[in-house]
Amino acid sequence: MEREGVGRAARVAGVLALLAGGAGLVAGCASAAAAGVGPGASCGTTRTAANVPVIIKVAKGTVNCDTALQVENEYAAKIRDGQVQGNGGGAPVTVSGWTCQGYPTPEVLSTGNASQCHTGSAAIVAVLPVPTPASTMTTG
Repeated sequence: MEREGVGRAARVAGVLALLAGGAGLVAGCASAAAAGVGPGASCGTTRTAANVPVIIKVAKGTVNCDTALQVENEYAAKIRDGQVQGNGGGAPVTVSGWTCQGYPTPEVLSTGNASQCHTGSAAIVAVLPVPTPASTMTTG
């Protein structure tokens, strides 16, 4: 019986060590995300002022993803509230220290980029997701 107790204690210790190691990895990932991500990284999705889903991507520099999503959401809110000049709110506007501006429709259609927000050292773009073939097909 004593040997069985030792084996169980070893297994419990092993599981605890794995959990502690996993927590360290998660904390490391959280720290990296808090510090920021670089060009080409995706920060997640949000919606434009017209409620169109977009993927927020880092175009330049290092960006904190929480900040990127917050700036894009504030930019969309300003357009919805009529606080941005231009056709459809296309003029540049300052949002939390970033300058944001929508792209003209022909550019949106050719690149998929709906808008850009930038600071002196970083830039993010709101990109339309590429539709899957199944979502564009109709039956009839």
